Amino acid sequence: MPRRPAHPDHEAAPLSVVILAAGAGTRMRSGLPKVMQPLAGTPLLAHVLELAAALGPAATYVVYGHGGERVQEHFSAAGAHWCLQAEQLGTGHAVLQALPAIPDGHRVLVLYGDVPLLRAETVRPLLENAGPRELALLTARLADPTGYGRLVRGPRGVLRAIVEEREASARERRLDEINTGVLLAPAELLRECLPRLQPRAPHGEFYLTDLVAMAVRRRRRVVTVEAADANEVLGVNDKQQLAAAESEYRRRRAQALMAQGVTLIDPARIDLRGPITAGRDVLLDVNVVIDGPVHLADGVRVGPNCVLSHCSIGEGTVLHANCVVQHSQIGAACEIGPFSRLRPQAQLARGVHLGNFVEVKNSEIGEGSKINHLSYVGDSRVGSGVNVGAGTITCNYDGANKWITQIGDAAFIGSGAMLVAPLKIGAGATIGAGSTITSDAPAGKLTLARSRQVTIDDWQRPVKRPR
Repeated sequence: MPRRPAHPDHEAAPLSVVILAAGAGTRMRSGLPKVMQPLAGTPLLAHVLELAAALGPAATYVVYGHGGERVQEHFSAAGAHWCLQAEQLGTGHAVLQALPAIPDGHRVLVLYGDVPLLRAETVRPLLENAGPRELALLTARLADPTGYGRLVRGPRGVLRAIVEEREASARERRLDEINTGVLLAPAELLRECLPRLQPRAPHGEFYLTDLVAMAVRRRRRVVTVEAADANEVLGVNDKQQLAAAESEYRRRRAQALMAQGVTLIDPARIDLRGPITAGRDVLLDVNVVIDGPVHLADGVRVGPNCVLSHCSIGEGTVLHANCVVQHSQIGAACEIGPFSRLRPQAQLARGVHLGNFVEVKNSEIGEGSKINHLSYVGDSRVGSGVNVGAGTITCNYDGANKWITQIGDAAFIGSGAMLVAPLKIGAGATIGAGSTITSDAPAGKLTLARSRQVTIDDWQRPVKRPR
C-alpha cells in the first residue's frame, strides 16, 4: 500500500516492545530453550532484542516460559522486563501477560523470539504509517503460504480478518498474502480487546490474530505494511528452518560485505558472525569463519579454511590456509601460516612471520621477527628482528603458575630449543640448536646447553619376547 505521511503525534506516543519467547520448541528436539538456539553463533532471542533496541522503545518486555530461568540468566544485561507465561495458551494470552506493566498511552509492538531475521527498516513503516488509535500489521507474500494465516480483504482492499489455514476455505487457502504476526496496537485497544478473546480449538488457545476482526467491528482502521523480503519474517521452529535462517543470514552478510568492496571467492562458502569491519581490497577465500568483532584493514588476504574470532588484522597482512586467530592483534605486512594458531592476547607487530604449525599465546612479537616452523611461544615478550628456529618451545607452565620468557632484539634461537621460564635472553644472543636453557642468556653471546654425545658400541635394542 502507498506510504502515508508520518503522523505528527507519533513522538508523543511512546513505544513498548513485547517479544513473545515462551515457546517450548519441541520440534527442535534439543535441551536448549527454543529462543536460545544459535543463529550465527548468537541465540535467536539476541537478534530480536537487537532489533527492538534499534527501534528506540521506552521499554522492552520479554514474555518467557519454557527454560525461563536459563533465558533470563543469559540475557540479564539486556535491560528487558520479564513477564512469565506459566501456561502456553496462545499469542493473545502471551501479550496479555505483559499488558499490566505497559502504561496507558503507549503503542505496543509485538515481535517474536523465533523470528530472528527481521530488520528495523522493515518494521519502521509500521510505526510511521499507523495513527495513534490504529492497528497495524506486517504482512508478506509467499509462493507457498502453507501453514500461515491468510489475510482476507473486502472491497477496495480493506482488511476484514485473518483466517488460520485449518479454518480457511479452499478459496482463502489460495491467497498468498500471509500474516507475519508482527503487530502494532495502542495499549488501550489491547486492554479492551485481549480479555475478550475466545479460546480456539483444538488446544483452547487465544489467538492474537482475532484482534483484527475485533478492531474492524469497533471501526478501528487496520493498516497493513508488506515486507519487501519475505525471508525476513520466516519463523524458526525446527533444525531445518534454523539451517535455512542461517543460510539467509549468511547470504545477507555476504552481500553487505561485497557491497563494501570485499572480495569473496565464493559467497556461499563463508560464515559471518557478529560485527565485521573491512577496508579496501580485502579478500576472503572459501570456508572462512569470521566471529566478530573483527577488523580487517586495507589489503588483508585471508586464505581458505581460516577462523578469525575477536581480532584485528593490519594492512597488507596475509593469512595462508587453515589459520586460527582468537582474541589477538596482528600488525601490518605480516605473513601468517599455513596452519598457524594465535590464541588470546597474542600481539604481533609489523612484518612478523609465523609459519606452519606455530602457536602463539599471550605474547608480544616484535617488528620483523620470524617464527617459521613447528614452535610454541607462550607468555613471552619477543623483541624485533628475532629468529626462532623450528621446534622451539617456551616452557612457560610449571604445573601451577605461568612464567614469562623475554627475548631481546635480534636474538637467534636455534632449532629444537627448550626455553624454561622465567627466563631472559639478551639482545643479539644466540641459543645453540637442541639446547635446554634454564638460566638467563647474556646479550651477544652463544649459549649452549647440551649433554655430551655418547655412542655405546655393544648396545642392543630390546626385542619382544615370543608368546
